[in-house]
Amino acid sequence: MNFHRDRTPYWERAFKDVDLDSLFDSRSLPAVVENLLNAGLSVEENYLRSNWLEFFPRDYRGKVRFYQSSGTTRERAIGHWDRNYVDYLVAYLKAALDELYNFESLYEGERVRAVAHGPYGWYQDEISELVWRYSGYLYFIGMETDGLKKVLAREGVDAVLRILDPLVRYTKRVMEADRINLVRSAPPLMGMFEPYAENIKAVILSGVGIDDSLFQALSEKFPNSTLVPLYGYYLFGDLVGLRRGSKFVYYPNWPFTVIYPVEKSEDGYRVLPPGRRGRLALIVARPEVLMIKVEDETVERVKGEGAFRCDGFADPKRSV
Repeated sequence: MNFHRDRTPYWERAFKDVDLDSLFDSRSLPAVVENLLNAGLSVEENYLRSNWLEFFPRDYRGKVRFYQSSGTTRERAIGHWDRNYVDYLVAYLKAALDELYNFESLYEGERVRAVAHGPYGWYQDEISELVWRYSGYLYFIGMETDGLKKVLAREGVDAVLRILDPLVRYTKRVMEADRINLVRSAPPLMGMFEPYAENIKAVILSGVGIDDSLFQALSEKFPNSTLVPLYGYYLFGDLVGLRRGSKFVYYPNWPFTVIYPVEKSEDGYRVLPPGRRGRLALIVARPEVLMIKVEDETVERVKGEGAFRCDGFADPKRSV
């Protein structure tokens, strides 16, 4: 934050009259998050959407690329990543997949042959690098995602598939020609992979409709597959999820991302204790970008466990 106070136009103004040291005068990370939010440092989504260059540090010399959000729920926003962050993110994802889902042994003796659906941008970079770290190859099939969640809610899966007709045709062509054993897609699109379920060892899911009933149904349709839930966001990429009973739990990739549920009252923001549900507050802190936001989404706070030392969140919900 000291770096961005001195280099980044938006944070130069926002931190001008703020004593950062006092905001960090606590050994409790939740208390620091509360201090930051109650100092009025949360960025409004609409402001970020229109003024993204104000969040880019002056004279930053890294390998930076600007990305759009997927736009499935709301108008697209623009954020930026340093190339180095992609390497860190993919290292986190691979370590989590190996430790939690045994991917390393799952594909031992067999080359990964992957198909991934999704928007172009950070998502394409991330999934490509991840597949390559398993010495595999990838068919990336780009899709137009703008407004898809609204279409799904209003008109159903068939309307979405009509919009995505080129994706459906090319996916079928690939599945018929190659022995695909890893699929990354969204729940409404999984039907097109059912005829090839015997060969698919893992299914990675993100996006609309990840819940217990979906996983039970997919477990029956893809009995040979390990199912992996992910939570994606355009400013930090994907987080690996775990199924805990009927809940799906996600842990942020510390130290780049911090996430807590919060509630707001007349006294200001308060981070909620484990088991309570509130609005998702996030801090993305990297050399190329600093972001403090409170999302419309709600999540339940979950304590850290095992390899995850920081707290996580469960069952994110956002109305379309």
